[in-house]
Amino acid sequence: MSSFVTCHALSILFFIVFSTLFSTNYGVFIKEFPEANVRKPVEKRSHLQFYLHDTLDGKSPSAVRIAGLPNSTFMNFTNTMIADDPLTGGPKPTSKLVGRAQGVYAMAAKNDVALLTVLNFAFLEGKHNGSSISIVGRNHVFDAVREMPIIGGSGLFRFARGYALANTFWVDSKTGDAIVEYNLFVWHF
Repeated sequence: MSSFVTCHALSILFFIVFSTLFSTNYGVFIKEFPEANVRKPVEKRSHLQFYLHDTLDGKSPSAVRIAGLPNSTFMNFTNTMIADDPLTGGPKPTSKLVGRAQGVYAMAAKNDVALLTVLNFAFLEGKHNGSSISIVGRNHVFDAVREMPIIGGSGLFRFARGYALANTFWVDSKTGDAIVEYNLFVWHF
């Protein structure tokens, strides 16, 4: 009988010790704050304009085909490119470098020329240095202006949302090289 009482007492002690150690009151993973105690940041709106230089040919291309049907041309369905394109303040390739457009675009339409565009605009200049904006969307190449959603950002563009307007400034129909003007309208904290 005494061994039963001792085992029972040890079991209760074991339960108390472990329930105290692993209680949700200790080592809280999620802590919710009442709305009244949270200081709400002021939302800002920014407009950025720059030019993306997409070079597919030459000694140092900024975009390279990584997938697609064999022997297909650039404009064929399934062709997928990975890019690290320079972003400049003006349309000339010699204009001041302000960032890089890094990501993937793919010919995603069978009967049309439309890209699935997934890009991060990583800024390297001025107050935006070290910040980025991410876009993803349908880029119907032959439309004069294409609109794509801004889905996020980092640094000064944390919690970014908004839209990007892309306008082809210049294109070489033989090589696929292009200069695209981007206007971004961004809401962020």
